[in-house]
Amino acid sequence: MTTETPPAPGRHGARRGRGVLRGAALLAVVVAWLAIAGLGGPAIGALSSVQSNDQESFLPANAESVEAAEAARAFSDRPSLPAFVVFSVGGTADTDGLPASPEQLTSWNAFAGSVAAIEVEGVGTVGQFLVGGAAAPLVPSEDGQAALLVLPLDSDLVSTADASGEPPLDRIVDEVRAAAVAAAAGASAHVAGPAGLVSDLGAAFAGIDGVLLLVALSAVLVILILIYRAIALPLVVLFTSVSGLALAGGVVYLLAREDVLVLNGQSQGILFILTVGAATDYGLLLVSRYREELTRVTSTATAMRRAWRSCLEPVAASAGTVIIGLLCLLLSDLNSNRSLGPVGAIGIVAAFLAALTLLPALLLAGRWLFWPRIPHPPATARSAEGRHATDAARPHTAQHERPARRGIWVVIADVVGRHPRRTWLITAGALAVACLAVPTFKASGTPQTDVFLTDVDSIDGQEALVDHFPGGSGDPVVVIAPEAAGDAVVETLSSTPGVTAAGLVGEGGRPGGPPLVVDGRVQVQATLTDAADSQAAEDTIRAARAALHALSDGEQILVGGTTATQYDTVTTAEHDLRLIIPVILVAVLLVLIVLLRSLVAPLILIVATVLSFGAAMGVGALVFNHWWDFPGADPAVPLFAFVFLVALGVDYSIFLMTRVREEVAVHGPNEGVLRGLRVTGGVITSAGVVLAATFAALFVIPILFLAQIAFLVTFGVLLDTLVVRTLLVPALASDLGRRTWWPVTPKPTRHQREVARMQ
Repeated sequence: MTTETPPAPGRHGARRGRGVLRGAALLAVVVAWLAIAGLGGPAIGALSSVQSNDQESFLPANAESVEAAEAARAFSDRPSLPAFVVFSVGGTADTDGLPASPEQLTSWNAFAGSVAAIEVEGVGTVGQFLVGGAAAPLVPSEDGQAALLVLPLDSDLVSTADASGEPPLDRIVDEVRAAAVAAAAGASAHVAGPAGLVSDLGAAFAGIDGVLLLVALSAVLVILILIYRAIALPLVVLFTSVSGLALAGGVVYLLAREDVLVLNGQSQGILFILTVGAATDYGLLLVSRYREELTRVTSTATAMRRAWRSCLEPVAASAGTVIIGLLCLLLSDLNSNRSLGPVGAIGIVAAFLAALTLLPALLLAGRWLFWPRIPHPPATARSAEGRHATDAARPHTAQHERPARRGIWVVIADVVGRHPRRTWLITAGALAVACLAVPTFKASGTPQTDVFLTDVDSIDGQEALVDHFPGGSGDPVVVIAPEAAGDAVVETLSSTPGVTAAGLVGEGGRPGGPPLVVDGRVQVQATLTDAADSQAAEDTIRAARAALHALSDGEQILVGGTTATQYDTVTTAEHDLRLIIPVILVAVLLVLIVLLRSLVAPLILIVATVLSFGAAMGVGALVFNHWWDFPGADPAVPLFAFVFLVALGVDYSIFLMTRVREEVAVHGPNEGVLRGLRVTGGVITSAGVVLAATFAALFVIPILFLAQIAFLVTFGVLLDTLVVRTLLVPALASDLGRRTWWPVTPKPTRHQREVARMQ
């Protein structure tokens, strides 16, 4: 046991002065974060006002559908976002197969004549937002059971925030829906089309600011209470996470407001989950190490200094890995994917700063935060030390640990240590079997009618539209072609399977009459047989483009419209998937090589993480296809799942292997692995459960994309935490022994050698 020379006169005063300065610095940190929370909190609620959920805005400027949309602007001073009002009869035994009654037709026509005069609170009338000031004529269906009214809403006007700070689109759609239902005269009435869909998407994502955040924070709080079995400590950790979110939300709001980045509802939801989950995980690691140090020394300042230094490298490496993985999304051609990179990276940086600045300052309030299970060093250690100087003089090493009680992690470590090869072979085999289902994962895109997991009026309207009209009615294919090729384009489109009609656009923006020529080009519109968001419609676009591009003679023919936009989005996302996944793997591997100062250990972690990702995707395919009967997935789903599972999955292996490296330096490659597993088992599992719970909260948003991400990441994180990091990685490292750390075997530090000699 070490002894300490009594401090010289005057040292008490110097120590007291340092204590005052330290207290002032900690108070300044807390006050600064309170200011950040006060400013960033309102910004979180305002994020929805700077969202963009328009699919066309996600595509790169050189996408053909975007170029076509830009060229089409020359044919109309005011680009439109059409809303489809669909009236239909049927659905009961008394009305099935019968045409609309004269009274219903009269009421529908009266609605069409008065829709422009509908008052919208705070913005004026609907007519003020219609291109040309009026709706298109009411179009009855051939079967006489339905009618379609197209409202060409001015895209710029309805998407620009008004005096209330919100775009008026939602209020316009709500008023038109209410008026249409009142005029339905016993029939059904829906508002569909792009305007209705965008409005319903906004309503679905509105839950992000309230329900999603409340569910995520509640889940984290409950888990923290179960982990710590304390009253104050969970609140301190949760406050740290919320403060980190306030910082991230404030920064993202400012950047989105200034059009520096594009924010959509999906990115906003992931930002919330990612920031809260990461900040809590980093906090769990720091608190665990801090509590460990409090059982060794009497000074809370010394304990925190040691814990902070021990956690800095793994937490920084973890945050850096996730940030690098997210920033690889900047290589994406889709603005929605590309924007998630910096949005998520901002969240991780905020989580890192909160966990390593605010949380330490709050924890230094005293041991009472751990009540009723307050950690203290043994009585003999307290009497021997007696002074803070003694604490500071004692070297910090992994050997200052009380013998672990025989708990679950001791049992698991013993099993891994006795049968390492059998353990990793069985585990890897089970994961490989799950990977066999990966080819059945359907990620070629989904129709817009399948975007929602609940009944939505715009989707009901789209289904009614398809039942009574050609699928593409009101949502035409838009082709921009040289004037000389206009007739040939019409002829080619008309003969393309899946196209019911095609014609040159004249004055007024409608087919018929003398064609309108702008800058030597004409516009052709075509109606598709199938619904505009269907796979069959995308196949028609592919065939039409191939035929029309063959006609071009020097001047490009551009094919655009809703279906073309969706087709371009899917093909671009597939390209991103092939490009970004290898880049992320290489980037993460380089980070691990630098961190672990080894070539073999990083390869083990990468292979194990990829195997875990494949198993999660395989299980996801089985669940989506055969249990939940999902229609498919967007190509961005496997990309986002890969980013989160690889970056976040490596996190837990980083936490484990950095501690294992520390133990291996003193206890050798086999015992060091087992000691590292025993010490980190509880905290890493807790961190994995917290992150899984936060991502599971995405299920409260009734959007197919988020539900699939929620399942894949939740299941994948638990799989990585409970199986890969607990069994596969330690067993492989133990079986390979010193070869795990080739070419540089970990060596003990000077302090570790001194303690080893003393023992």
